[in-house]
Amino acid sequence: MSAEARGAIYMTFGMGAFALEDLAVKQAATDIPVGEAVVLYGLAGALVFALFARLRGQPALHPAIFSKLMLLRSVFEIGGRLFYALALALTPLSNASAILQAAPAIVAFGAILFFSETVTTRKWLSILAGFIGVLLILRPGLEGFRASAIFAVLGTIGFAGRDLATRAAPVSMTTAQIGVLGFSMLALAGAVLLVFSGGASAPQDPVTWGFLAAALLFGMLGYCGLTLAMRTGRIASVSPFRYSRLLFALVLGVLVLGERPDALSLLGSAIIVASGIVVLRERRQPPLT
Repeated sequence: MSAEARGAIYMTFGMGAFALEDLAVKQAATDIPVGEAVVLYGLAGALVFALFARLRGQPALHPAIFSKLMLLRSVFEIGGRLFYALALALTPLSNASAILQAAPAIVAFGAILFFSETVTTRKWLSILAGFIGVLLILRPGLEGFRASAIFAVLGTIGFAGRDLATRAAPVSMTTAQIGVLGFSMLALAGAVLLVFSGGASAPQDPVTWGFLAAALLFGMLGYCGLTLAMRTGRIASVSPFRYSRLLFALVLGVLVLGERPDALSLLGSAIIVASGIVVLRERRQPPLT
């Protein structure tokens, strides 16, 4: 099996795990405040990754986490986690996941602005198409508009900023150390949510603890799958398989949550995926201008 094929499998596996993580967090948030679910999940994830680091003889916290660029990454991480958690709790799973798929296009736009990447006609048109796809899902001013879906947009911007800032992460930072940092920021984002939601409450349903454990398990599996994918094969070959997360979310939303995405939402999702794939493939195609 080629490196690209292995990378595609890792990426698809990771995206399926992330979709199950989103479902578990959404289900837990029906019994306890979403901020509480995020805090518990984040603390547990940080602890597990810290144990992984120590077992490999590494410090749990890399000194570089206090650098300006890594602090900026943490700010974006908190924003992305905070708003996306709200989106999961308040909007259909399929819609939140669809909007999240606009992140690669936003990252490409940020690379144009901050890293002086070449701007081609194809890339600009793809980014514009992705924005139109998001608008089709949001439908501002139309009857189908959900104001809470704005949280998914803000979360996507936060994740895109995090991904851009990740370029500054030193090579010496291991996957486990980045995991400790990421899950710690997740817990901090949950704490911010708790401040505004009125505090924590004990789960009324024992199944909630199962959902939290599932969120932790699938979140870590997704993180490992994504990390392996990005280190196996060419990035341009494996990155488009990120969009399998949307397919998993649509299936879970329909089968588990009884969601019924309408035609405009499905059309917007397809446009977002297509635009993102074009942006990713742009790296190996000759520019039009």
